[in-house]
Amino acid sequence: MLKSAYFNRKDCMKKAAFFDVDGTILDHHNYIPKSTVDGIHKIQANGCYAFLCTGRSRAFVKNKELLDIGFDGIISGCGTMIEFQEQVLYYKKIEQEQIKKTLAFLKDQKAAVIMEGRHKLYLDPEDFGSDLYIAKLREEVGSGMMPITGSEADWEVSKFSCAIERADLNRLRAGLEDEYSLLVHDIPVMEVVPKGCSKGTGILKVCDQLGIRAEDTYAFGDSVNDLPMFEVAGYSIAMGNANDKVKQKAAYVTDALHDDGIYHALEHFGLF
Repeated sequence: MLKSAYFNRKDCMKKAAFFDVDGTILDHHNYIPKSTVDGIHKIQANGCYAFLCTGRSRAFVKNKELLDIGFDGIISGCGTMIEFQEQVLYYKKIEQEQIKKTLAFLKDQKAAVIMEGRHKLYLDPEDFGSDLYIAKLREEVGSGMMPITGSEADWEVSKFSCAIERADLNRLRAGLEDEYSLLVHDIPVMEVVPKGCSKGTGILKVCDQLGIRAEDTYAFGDSVNDLPMFEVAGYSIAMGNANDKVKQKAAYVTDALHDDGIYHALEHFGLF
């Protein structure tokens, strides 16, 4: 039923491009190159769908300049939520008992926890000390950021993110891997995502809904949580500022974010 309403853009040989946010579309100062915006608008004018595909949960996709680009859809929370033309196609909510169990385990392992949901983020600021990232969250999310403690009746969570410098990674893996996929970043930060959800599964769900072949998709990223995109997309593109592991897994490495990397790659693949 959904599909018939969506076949409205060059139904034959439709294509879609999927863009990570942090380090791909925007930098840590929230700067977005004009060339990136121009390139995305050009491929849309040429019949290609453009999606955000981010590890940020939907509650953290608030940046006005980012949203004003005018994406056709958003895959957020590492595939736990999918939107197309402002309609929600999919949402994976973690059940309350599972949230309590996971939170208790993470805190016991001395991980500083952010619980991420569709509408809000939950964290206890005292767990993070003077971490500048928490100030960034507070600035962007505003009233959508709530304490974990005391908000139990309000919890609505689709994934967890944790600062793990004080935790034992082996113990975290042993306690979580049966129910979650773990994405460990160099910072060190770990994303804890329900099994069966990733940026890659998000892309495949979009393809199924919109009648797009996976081989006609283009995935742009710079970090480890982008690797599931690279595994399913027809064309995997690493930013020039990506870490080496991501570059090694990509079919193509473009220029860095600040060197018009997205625009050059879209042009290289003939999308406009």
